[in-house]
Amino acid sequence: MIFQKNIKNEEVTEIEVPAVESDSNDDVETVVGPSVNVEGDLSSNGNIIIKGSVMGSVNTSKMLTAEKGSKIVANVKAGNAIVSGEIKGNIKVVESLELTASSRVLGDITAKTLSVEPGAVIYGKITMPGVDAAERKSLTNTKKKKSALMDIRK
Repeated sequence: MIFQKNIKNEEVTEIEVPAVESDSNDDVETVVGPSVNVEGDLSSNGNIIIKGSVMGSVNTSKMLTAEKGSKIVANVKAGNAIVSGEIKGNIKVVESLELTASSRVLGDITAKTLSVEPGAVIYGKITMPGVDAAERKSLTNTKKKKSALMDIRK
């Protein structure tokens, strides 16, 4: 509320000011422009678009877009991501990771869904959740048995 004084009559009148509502769904985008070099941690609850370079960690619960020509030397965590630039560091994506033809990733990838276009370069381990612990243990035991069998045959 704002109060205003009427000078002529010395009367105070009340003016109603509408309240500003804050939007809890932060879809605002943080953009690191092509000429910007960030050294340090970059964290947001909204979307992040990187056109320049980042050295540090990158963390968002929403969408990360690393455009062609971008360079990230950092570990990356995101809800979803589209990578067209270069990332030197581990990537952990909760849902979907898309690597375009111009992308280069030097690090381990963890994602529920992974899409890789021809031409994309990956140097690292890829882990996709969905296999439970019992299945992983069974797979490990099978590999050990096959390895032992191969040693016997030699």
